Amino acid sequence: MNPLVELVDRQEIRDLVLRYCSAVDRADYPAVRAVYSHDGIDHHTGFSGPADDYVAWLRARTSGFTGTMHLVGNHLVELYGDHAFAETYGTAVHWGSPGDDETLNFTSGFRYLDHLRRDPEGWRIVERAAVRQWTRTDAGRMRAPEGDGPRGRRGPDDPFEQFRERVRLAGS
Repeated sequence: MNPLVELVDRQEIRDLVLRYCSAVDRADYPAVRAVYSHDGIDHHTGFSGPADDYVAWLRARTSGFTGTMHLVGNHLVELYGDHAFAETYGTAVHWGSPGDDETLNFTSGFRYLDHLRRDPEGWRIVERAAVRQWTRTDAGRMRAPEGDGPRGRRGPDDPFEQFRERVRLAGS
């Protein structure tokens, strides 16, 4: 395989994983769906099925959270032509109200095991297994912000869109 093509494929796959994490954290469910192939399947703790059903489940499951933050670590990609295997380590922080509710305030370590395929739209997840490694309660540990400044929000009011648009316009 051409080393430059391989490098581009690996970066596109990593970007796909990062887009997924960002979309979940911003509650942008159409963007979550966009990382899956038309026939995509997801296996999460508490869910296993088609990507469309997963997105509906995710929307309902995360509606009680004030926020989530998915952090990506180790990322391994093996390329097999128009198919790829990826293993991505991560940590996901979840918080909500009331602050002492363990179902809304926890951190978990996970690995995404992904079968990806190069579709006409680009690399997409065909099947994902979200392997839960561990979970720790954070109930009662959240504290108020130290001062004024930008605050992350789930949904379209997150600073992400406005900031990105200012950068896009500056580069035009």
